[in-house]
Amino acid sequence: MGLALDEARLALATDDVPVGAVVLDPAGAVIGRGHNLREATGDPLAHAEVVALRDAAAARGGWRLDDCTLVVTLEPCTMCAGALLAARVGRLVFGAWDEKAGAVGSVLDVVRDRRPPTGVEVVAGVRAEECSAVLRGFFEGRRGPGVTRARG
Repeated sequence: MGLALDEARLALATDDVPVGAVVLDPAGAVIGRGHNLREATGDPLAHAEVVALRDAAAARGGWRLDDCTLVVTLEPCTMCAGALLAARVGRLVFGAWDEKAGAVGSVLDVVRDRRPPTGVEVVAGVRAEECSAVLRGFFEGRRGPGVTRARG
């Protein structure tokens, strides 16, 4: 999670919401990295998870990441939950819960729905307070103390 938090902080340089992600291979080596790049690129799909999954697929030379772990600082949204299912990611580890747009238990539970052909092991709340603090600091800096938004 420390590496994902490092990625999240990189998003601050482009005024993107500080969410970071890494993809680990079965040995624990980082094969993909990403942070939110929507503001930087103007790409509405440039969420940290999607960026990291693309990076990992490129490193692997293929889209199947079934033996990999996606570590992300914020509970994935519906799009990102769908992307990790499409990539066949075997394990998801996330930090902060997203009570407004989360799709891994908060609002929806896309990855544990019985209908997709693959299952994803989920580990939630890892270093949640630290992950939340990075997001809180970003939004308080933009809107003032006590005003937050789930994802940008």
